[in-house]
Order: sequence, then structure tokens, then C-alpha cells
Amino acid sequence: MAAAAMTAAQGAVPSGRRGSCWTGTPEVYFTKNIDNSRVVKVDDPKRSREMRIFGVALACLCMLVLSYAWQHFKAVEYGYKIAELKSQRDGMVEVNRALRLEEASLREPGRIDTIAKKMGLVSPQPGQVLRLDAILPESSAPVMASAAPVSVISFSAR
Repeated sequence: MAAAAMTAAQGAVPSGRRGSCWTGTPEVYFTKNIDNSRVVKVDDPKRSREMRIFGVALACLCMLVLSYAWQHFKAVEYGYKIAELKSQRDGMVEVNRALRLEEASLREPGRIDTIAKKMGLVSPQPGQVLRLDAILPESSAPVMASAAPVSVISFSAR
């Protein structure tokens, strides 16, 4: 009888064909509604203290990093400012040198004499120039005003 059942089973499933992929009962999932509204969190004083200490340490670290970054930013900014001021100073030194050269060329007596002659001016005659820096003799006699034309030419040495 066992041999007959075996031959019947072999005859029912051909040997060259695979079996079906259905290998058991289907799984069924049911949703459960869980009400957590009555659950209350218990405060843990040890964890609260640890979190406060961690927060303070994190704030201190953040302040240190921000102060370092601020100092670095200011150092870079001051470097740019110094470079800009140096370039301005160099430009002003160059302008000053050019102005001194121009002043020296404009003060040249030969040039002034040539321009004065072109304008029709003549050299002063003897006695026509009165030096203001010369010491006048002290006299108690009154000084009278004169109607004679007097030109005053002052030279200042630089």
C-alpha cells in the first residue's frame, strides 16, 4: 500500500516541472489602535542635571569658537585696512614729492624775473626797498608820515 501511494504521488507531479511558489498560509496583519494619552513621562533628576551640564558646556564651547572666529575675522579685516592705508600713504608721499618739485620750480628767481619782465615790471631802484625786519634806531622824536611812494618787498628764507 505504501508503494502504491508512492507511485500515485510520482504520477501526479511530473519530475521535469517545478512546484508552485505558494508555500503556506498567507500572512494577515491587523492594525491595533493604541491609546498613549494616559502615559506620563517620569522626570529623571539625574538625566535633567546631565542635560543642563551638557548644555552649559556646549554653550561655552560655542562662545569660544565664535570668539576665535571673530578675532580671526577682525585680524584679516585690519590687515586689509593697513594695506589700504599704506597704499594711500604711498600715494600721498608721491603727490607731496611732486608738489615740492613744482614749488621749487615756481620759486626759481630766474623764472620769476623773466615773468616780471614780460609783464613790464622793472627792478627796484636803490632806496625804494625798505626792509621790515631791519632794526630801526630808537629815537624819541616823532616820526612823520611821508607821501612818497614806497614799495615794500619782503623775502623770507625757507
